[in-house]
Amino acid sequence: MKLLHILVLIAFISSVFAGAFIQFFTGKSEGDDIRLEWRTAEETNLKHFVIERKTHNNGFIEIGIVNAKGSNSSYIYVDKNVYKTTDLIFTYRLKIVENNNQVSYSNEISVTHSVSGVKRTWGSIKAMFR
Repeated sequence: MKLLHILVLIAFISSVFAGAFIQFFTGKSEGDDIRLEWRTAEETNLKHFVIERKTHNNGFIEIGIVNAKGSNSSYIYVDKNVYKTTDLIFTYRLKIVENNNQVSYSNEISVTHSVSGVKRTWGSIKAMFR
């Protein structure tokens, strides 16, 4: 029983050192985009969140930054570039950056995304001419 208490205490301390205690982190497909949402209970010495995405064929890449708002905050990030790829499943995580540039990572979430072939092709064509 003591070991369980120690493990719970270690998990709690790890959350505090991470700069943020994240209550939830979810994602869902919405039309052409994927909407990510998370909420913090406590933020300590937190600078910002870096949103990272990976696909089956690639490792994690940074796709956005959201500044910290303070404890008990809700956050939303909309990934507007997923329709340009041929992948159907995306994995996301939050890189939690403290003011001293120490980093930690949230849990990973996977989101299945479905965009019509016509929309995906048109997005690829537009991207070539930018």
